[in-house]
Amino acid sequence: MKRYIREVALERIERLLKLADEVYILNEALSRRYVELALKIATRSRVRIPRPWKDRLCKKCLSILKPGVNCRIRIRSYREKHIVIKCLKCGHIIRIPVHRRLRVRARRK
Repeated sequence: MKRYIREVALERIERLLKLADEVYILNEALSRRYVELALKIATRSRVRIPRPWKDRLCKKCLSILKPGVNCRIRIRSYREKHIVIKCLKCGHIIRIPVHRRLRVRARRK
């Protein structure tokens, strides 16, 4: 039963985030509402938001990040190589490390 609930929750989260992505340019408030609902479903059903979507959400203002529209993406190599995503609405910064092991594995395949 729990497995079924989690599967349904994951489907709904995916659907809401796709809708939020499509509607963002037309109605930003509606897009943000879809993201809020998806996060609420994820917390109630204890399901993680899928990785491709997790990196595209601003946790501070709950908006979908679209490169060139409302966020800036840079690659930094000081300290350890990482990707910096800055939300242009609220100024929130997301840093995603690029691990060396992952890069080596990608080359082998």
